[in-house]
Amino acid sequence: MKLVILDRDGVINQDSDAYVKSADEWIPIDGSIEAIAKLYKAGFTVVVATNQSGLARGLFDLDDLEAMHDKLTQLVIDAGGELGAIFYCPHGPDDNCNCRKPKAGLIDAIEAEFDVSASSVPLVGDSLRDLEAGLQKGCDPLLVLTGKGEKTLPKLAETEGLEQTPHFADLAQAADHIIERYS
Repeated sequence: MKLVILDRDGVINQDSDAYVKSADEWIPIDGSIEAIAKLYKAGFTVVVATNQSGLARGLFDLDDLEAMHDKLTQLVIDAGGELGAIFYCPHGPDDNCNCRKPKAGLIDAIEAEFDVSASSVPLVGDSLRDLEAGLQKGCDPLLVLTGKGEKTLPKLAETEGLEQTPHFADLAQAADHIIERYS
């Protein structure tokens, strides 16, 4: 199985410091949906791993989150692709859970669900916490400059293990790299 792990906010859809709280506020980044479909058509199982602390903070509820994910899933289907699964952490930063990135619990869950190792699997994120979670599991971290990516880029040089992380303008560019390198 060829697996790709994607963060959601800032990678697939526009991020917001005020949180993305509804399907109406969930707006895909140009080219991201087509990039997921392209990965799928190239034989990859595309999985999303996302922190959603807005649930714990009471900013939206599970129905809102499911509506956002239904919108994402349908857009990908309409583009000729398919998502393997969406994994999310519903906890806040002070909940001390194992699934909130930069911890690797979401990736552990992906490994268990698909009975695969995430070692050497490309993981695309826009924040240090995304890449750090992947690093713990031996993933190949890739940074996109959308979302928080521009602010994250200079931090890579000072983060052990992430100094040589490839970076891309957006998910479309990262997808082309993944297809070329991992197919």
